[in-house]
This record gives sequence, structure tokens and C-alpha cells, in this order.
Amino acid sequence: MYFIPAIDLIEGRCVRLEQGDYCRKTEYGEDPVDTARSFEAQGAGCVHIIDLDAVKGSGRHNQDVIARIAKAVDVPLQVGGGARERSDVARLLDIGVTRIILGTIVVKAPELVQNLVREFGSALAAGIDAAEGAVRVSGWTEAAGVEAVDLGMRVKAMGFSRIVYTDITRDGMMEGPNVDGIRHMARMTGLPVIAAGGVSRIEDVIALKALKEDGVEGVISGRAIYEGTLSVREACRILR
Repeated sequence: MYFIPAIDLIEGRCVRLEQGDYCRKTEYGEDPVDTARSFEAQGAGCVHIIDLDAVKGSGRHNQDVIARIAKAVDVPLQVGGGARERSDVARLLDIGVTRIILGTIVVKAPELVQNLVREFGSALAAGIDAAEGAVRVSGWTEAAGVEAVDLGMRVKAMGFSRIVYTDITRDGMMEGPNVDGIRHMARMTGLPVIAAGGVSRIEDVIALKALKEDGVEGVISGRAIYEGTLSVREACRILR
């Protein structure tokens, strides 16, 4: 089991949003490349990056930042946000990304996604973002009309090898993770789950570590790291 610190990007800068709301943005002064190097130095075996500009359809310049991060660190990069076509996936892999999270297109273009999974296999993860168990897409602005676990079963049938599951009611709120929802997703799908949303203290990391036997393989946190309530080094040590 491993800890994955997060970098969210807007216009090349590190930010955090509350529940995905671009109007509730906190900007941090750290350079994204230096931040990724710091995470690696503290023991992180992977870095999670979300291109929030790409989510809104305007993230080309962040790919340059992501490419610089990929060259600066030796650990894998897991990137989400805005991958809508095969060319988007290919470009991210070309610049050094190890794993790409597909979210909205899993719901809106399942045939395309099926083909992408056949071609790129484990380089892809299914991103399932949910509020009160119901999936939301398009930067969390639209209801998808499907329950999170039902979508989990669909992506398993598509051939995905893991799920990145985010409870968006907890994301950026520093209120702790939805342990029951995460456990339910892992047990029902039988796929490895990387959990995100609300992880803000070392007690949250310990609580999620208890779900290892249920199939939770990783834990993501962002805002808590920047605000000093969670140590990357300590979280990595506990999960390792």
C-alpha cells in the first residue's frame, strides 16, 4: 500500500479547490517541479497530478509543466484531467506520464474507452468521482445518472485494472475520508482502489490502511500536505 501526494495545476501553479469549485481556490506559492522533487525526497513512490485547466478544456500549457516534472523525478506520475481522445492519452505518455486517469469519457464515450483500454492497458485507470454515492462528471458539474459502484462494475468489465475513487463532498474539505464508501467500492468491484477525498490527518491514513485487505492499494492527499496537517514522510512510512 502506498501514499500518493497530489499536485493540482491551474496556469502552471499549485492550487487546491474545495469540492472542485474553481471559485473556492487556494493558490500555493510552491513551484510544481520543486514540489514534486520534495515529495520524492520524502519517500513518495508516485505523484498524483490533476490538470484543472485541461478539465475545462484549456490545459495545453500545463502539459509543459507535467513534462518538466516527469524529467525532474524518478517516481511514476499519475495524471488526470481532460483526456478526451486517443491523442490526449498518447501525448501524456510521450511526455513521461506513467498512468492516466480517465473520468468523464468513461461515462460519455464508453466505446472509445474500451478501445483505449485494449491498447494501453494498465497505463489507464478509471477515475470515479462521486457525491453521496452518485457519479458526477465534466469537472464534477454534471450528474452522470449512475451510482458509483455500478460504474465500478462497468469499468471492471471494460478491462480497467484499477479505480481512482474520489468522494467529492470530502475533497479539499479537511474532514476525513469516506471510509465506508471506499470499502464498499473495493469489495464490490474486486479491483484495486486508490482512495481520495478528505485525507487530512495521519489518523485518516491509518484508517485507510485498515482497508488494505479489502483492496485499497493507495491513498491520495493534497491540501493537507500544503497546509501542514499531514506529513508526506510519515504517511509514506505508515503505509509502507
